[in-house]
Amino acid sequence: MAEDAKVYPLRREPRAPQEPLPREPLWREVLGQRLRALRLDQQETLAETAGRAGISPQYLSEVERGRKEPSSEMIAALAGALGTTLIGLTEQVAGDLRRQQASWASSRSSGPVMLSLAA
Repeated sequence: MAEDAKVYPLRREPRAPQEPLPREPLWREVLGQRLRALRLDQQETLAETAGRAGISPQYLSEVERGRKEPSSEMIAALAGALGTTLIGLTEQVAGDLRRQQASWASSRSSGPVMLSLAA
């Protein structure tokens, strides 16, 4: 009869304290940054873009700062007011998230885990 294999962790040198991991961005924050970038690229004021989207400039400001999470209808209205489509805006936000995730992941430096098997 074969014995059960036992797994023993290898000794590791104590790690130096690491800086806290950066917080992963929220969708509403990245969406807001993208909306602001689109608006500023067109050299528009909050009032101009908000007026075309049918919302208040104050609400648009909060969306751009990532404080409010707009409904899908509101996002579509903002995309249209900025001359893009919902799909185009979503693709841009997804690209922004990918870039931020790559930057976030590269800042996580976890070493390999070493295990020893004994039979």
